[in-house]
Amino acid sequence: MTAPLGKLADRPAPQADSPPDDLLSELLRSVRLSGERMAEYAPGPTFSIGFAEVGSLHLIEEGELELRIDGTSRVERVGRGDIVLIPRGDSHRLVNIEGSGPVRWLHGSFTIGDPQASHLLGSLPGVIVLGGAGTPVPEGLEVARRMLLIEMLSPSQGSAVMIARILDLMFIQIMRTWAAGADVEPNWLAGAFDPQLGPSLHAIHRNLARDWTVDELARMCNLSRSAFAARFTARVGKPPATYLAQVRLDSATDLLRATALTIPHIAERVGYTSEAAFSRAFKSRYGTPPARWRRDLLGRG
Repeated sequence: MTAPLGKLADRPAPQADSPPDDLLSELLRSVRLSGERMAEYAPGPTFSIGFAEVGSLHLIEEGELELRIDGTSRVERVGRGDIVLIPRGDSHRLVNIEGSGPVRWLHGSFTIGDPQASHLLGSLPGVIVLGGAGTPVPEGLEVARRMLLIEMLSPSQGSAVMIARILDLMFIQIMRTWAAGADVEPNWLAGAFDPQLGPSLHAIHRNLARDWTVDELARMCNLSRSAFAARFTARVGKPPATYLAQVRLDSATDLLRATALTIPHIAERVGYTSEAAFSRAFKSRYGTPPARWRRDLLGRG
């Protein structure tokens, strides 16, 4: 088994003029998720190798093995050519299958700066598997896999940064492929990829301070109110008003954590008409008023 590569150079800061309606990019920024390092695993006939607290990408190069998610009964059997993404960093293990022969896989890790900073990350599936009997692996991912192998087997100046960038690209491509699938589970990204719902999701994220109504969002999507609400709930997994409230409070926690803005100013920025209404909603979700939440956070730091 090769040793993991060392820490990589810092990734560039996001461009100020990047599109405000790109929810996948928003995810990558809000949780500071970025490709970090690669390692190769080729264990003996009996093994159980755990991974925790990092986003993980497994590229199965040889043999068959089982993926087990800690704390659940879910077991995935994966084999050569499969690509497995653990986007939220859920604890998991890769385990041998008796009599299956030798196995070898590549493991890429992603740093997750703050997994609680955004519901966008928390609402992603625990596991995405491409290949095998599931969603086919796009040609672009196969090209990226080969590029990773080249950089790992014949490292040169800049290989560490190359690997980090390729991991970033693979994460994005996997999420795009998953979200565009016919059987994708309800999720914000599936909604963003839905041509009928995309405008409403982009509008919400672009302007949280606006007093959005379901009727207004429905008109934006050229749907009736009832058709819009039903489609939104089916694709995103929650009603429009619930989703909007969740995004507003997520944004509020980001502002409480990263800025010195006053509570009334934050309430206004995220779309609440009064500090009292904001405090009630915040306490209902987090169990404590926003001012105390901020003090407790600073005290832990």
